[in-house]
Amino acid sequence: MRETEASNDDGRLGRREFLGLGAAVAGTALLGGAGCSSDEPAPVADLGSWAGVRDLFDLEPNLLHFASFLLASHPRQVREAIQKHRGELDANPVEYLHANEGRLEQRVREAAATYLRASPDDIALTDSTTMGLALMYRGLRLRPGDEVVTTEHDFYATHVSLQAAARRSGAAIRFVRLYDDPATASRERVVSSIARALTPRTRCVAVTWVHSSTGVKLPLRDIAAVVRAANRSRPERERVLLCVDGVHGFGVEETSPAELGCDLFAAGCHKWLFGPRGTGLLWGRAAAWRRLEPTIPSFDGRAYGAWLNGESAPDGPPGPLLTPGGFHSFEHRWALSAALDLHERIGRQRIAERTRSLARRLKEGLAATQRVRLRTPLDERLSSGLVCFELRDLAARDAVARLRSEHEVVLSVTPYRTEYVRAGPSLLNTPEEVDRLLDAIRSL
Repeated sequence: MRETEASNDDGRLGRREFLGLGAAVAGTALLGGAGCSSDEPAPVADLGSWAGVRDLFDLEPNLLHFASFLLASHPRQVREAIQKHRGELDANPVEYLHANEGRLEQRVREAAATYLRASPDDIALTDSTTMGLALMYRGLRLRPGDEVVTTEHDFYATHVSLQAAARRSGAAIRFVRLYDDPATASRERVVSSIARALTPRTRCVAVTWVHSSTGVKLPLRDIAAVVRAANRSRPERERVLLCVDGVHGFGVEETSPAELGCDLFAAGCHKWLFGPRGTGLLWGRAAAWRRLEPTIPSFDGRAYGAWLNGESAPDGPPGPLLTPGGFHSFEHRWALSAALDLHERIGRQRIAERTRSLARRLKEGLAATQRVRLRTPLDERLSSGLVCFELRDLAARDAVARLRSEHEVVLSVTPYRTEYVRAGPSLLNTPEEVDRLLDAIRSL
């Protein structure tokens, strides 16, 4: 049965009002019924066992999958939710969109708010971590003379977004090195390096929670404490914002951006969360949202209504108003709630402990293997699920290619100037698979 929703109750104009595409859908005959909840995740069997969780995925059974952090397979609940919405959109796209968009996007925000321990109003929906980072950094209200502190270890998307913001605003970027050898990274050096980089002109600290280049996990709570100390005597406009690319901790670590001390936090959902491909979130504190301008016009009805009324600043919750407008892959975005709900039902703490256990097993095995140099810290306070390493006489790309061709292992290469082999044990894997991976590496 198809669902209808004749009106929005969140203050938004419906998309039909927004675009003027047709009359309201009155009644339920056109869409085949109302009040049905067929897009709720279907019951699943045996989420209490990891074998039962693995059975949710249609993965190639002959391969060892250790690169799901790059692009994840969809579990059954997500596949079914996508197919449900896709079928409705294919059958009657305009009316299904008009009748359901506001309600389904609100459902996603509510599921994300539960997961992030936040308010739905403080969550913008994006298509990826990269989109979230661009919204963060290119939207910052910076002035000539302002400074942004970031690190040498951050990813392309952070650096390029900051460079664009600097060109537009006249702000400067300060690059900080947090460690030389990632395997021996220390909390003290990481925190002190950032503390020394802060000046009265600093307006933003732009960092990544778990470095995709090395697997190093930053002590965000300690960094947040340094930022809070710097902000004590500053007026609101001059306060430093802690802005975080959180994608390789999101879906692994059992905590929230607010608990970590973040001001703005971006993450894609198609990696460790195993969410729909092409989905992401941007969360912010109220004070941080006020420091951002929309990069892409929102399709939220309040923004459109302000434009119609000649008002420059729409009034409403920041998450929807900072969500980029335009037409998206709606069936994927609306299925995100299924992925968030599934993680909650499996148990976030349980997922975190499983991931840490498998990563620890892999790191300890690599550290004890001749010709292998582990690059990710053994210390779990400074690492998460990503594990990076190198073989002394074999280039990373050659190692990954041989492990795939000779042992049917799927890994990846870090996309940086210095290349390492990168593995990510996840809820898909078993201790036995980790041991098989180690055996394959030793055979090289």
